[in-house]
Amino acid sequence: MKFNALLPLLLVTALPIMPAAAQDELRTVDAAEHRLNLADEAFAKWMTENHIPGLVWGVVRDGRLVHVKAMGVQDLGDARRPVTADTGFRIASMSKAFTGHAILKLRDEGKLRLDDPAWKYIPEIKGWAKDITVADLLHHTAGFVTDDPWGDRQQVMPEAEFTKLLKAGVPRTAPRGTRYEYSNMGFAMLGRIISNVSGKDYASYIGANVFKPLGMAATTYENADVPAATRATGYRWENNAWAEEPYMKHGAFGAMGGITTSANDYAKWIGYLLSAWPAAENDAKAKSTIRAMQYGGGLPHKRTRPGGEGANCRIMGIYGAGLVSSNDCVLGPVLFHGGGFPGYGSHMLLIPDAGIGVFAFSNRTYAGPSAPVWDAATALMQSGYVPTRTQPVSPLLAEGYRTATAIWNSGSVATQKGKLAMNFPLDRTEENWAKLLAEIRSKTGDCDTSTQVVATGNLSGKFSWTCKTGKVSGNILLAPAMSAQIQSLSFEVVP
Repeated sequence: MKFNALLPLLLVTALPIMPAAAQDELRTVDAAEHRLNLADEAFAKWMTENHIPGLVWGVVRDGRLVHVKAMGVQDLGDARRPVTADTGFRIASMSKAFTGHAILKLRDEGKLRLDDPAWKYIPEIKGWAKDITVADLLHHTAGFVTDDPWGDRQQVMPEAEFTKLLKAGVPRTAPRGTRYEYSNMGFAMLGRIISNVSGKDYASYIGANVFKPLGMAATTYENADVPAATRATGYRWENNAWAEEPYMKHGAFGAMGGITTSANDYAKWIGYLLSAWPAAENDAKAKSTIRAMQYGGGLPHKRTRPGGEGANCRIMGIYGAGLVSSNDCVLGPVLFHGGGFPGYGSHMLLIPDAGIGVFAFSNRTYAGPSAPVWDAATALMQSGYVPTRTQPVSPLLAEGYRTATAIWNSGSVATQKGKLAMNFPLDRTEENWAKLLAEIRSKTGDCDTSTQVVATGNLSGKFSWTCKTGKVSGNILLAPAMSAQIQSLSFEVVP
């Protein structure tokens, strides 16, 4: 099953004459289609090599699921039902983003504080965890030991048994706040906080505040509630054969990894997250809550970049609220998270500035498809499918840019003194500016300065001018003042 919102553009090939811009757009569509087809093949190859019964992957762009491809089967019984975009998969730790969002939402409503001690909302832990804050649990800095295999099997723990565990306490592997240590136990505690603060069962709270508003009717914390006809059975690959994993019902550890969802439903969540970018001054509070999911605490940690492209690049991540935030050497600023569970593996990757999200689900134990997800996102960016978003040029930046072009055209900063910050003449004299401008102009000749500045912020921007010989690229930075005052300006010859 495959959707692509750009396919209607292909109809323009029937026109006898096509503007150059339309031809460029068509080439981008063709390249993207080719890349998507190659990505489909890469996912199929990854499935075969990793013994995956079934998989679905998708691309969300500007809030819509524009590409989805289902492969293999959701169960290996007599029915051998094929995977579809409506097949329900457990997404494991990708559920943590829903927990993180809920914590931030309650914070923004004034119902809790991240720097509060966690025992304020979980009284049972006061005797052994007086120092742990809500933020420590959220950012994995409480000092608990990494507990992926153990934590996954606690999914079924009854709430009463969890209460006993909380009262008894657990040992720590490090003092709080000293290092990043991924903890499912910590997120189960966040689930208890959400229940205690909201006065609702954790799963009911997420259902009422996320699933229902977003129309995620096929998403649930109780895997058995998904009809067998649309439910992916989980398998492990062992002794050169598939074996069905035992079913685990929803329990006290659901907040760390209990969600079952479909590609069609999960795309709505991805679209909701991406709606927070680009940021605007008058954003609704919900948008700022989403953006806060990228803010982390504790120490950054290194990760190996998934996929083949940029394999020599190490990425530095920081754990926010259920999402890992990083600035990738290929894709730029990204948010991502994987999921591993007995019977399932998943991965999601967001490129917020481009409005693009890529995700994939599989039904084999700990088979996280991170490599093909990152490769697909990288291929789409290289094809031109991932757009470069630009923010509006503020009045201050527009005024500063006019000053910059006047400086270039006159070959001097002397006539613009009133529009320069106090540091500007101290950093380079008028005489040296005149020499620099003359030297550059001797290499480029006259330049077309009518092109618009590209904003990198309300008070900063970059520009590129086509000249008689080559090009000139430049950067402008305004001072933190109420009038447009240039504090830094640069020009560089581009052959």
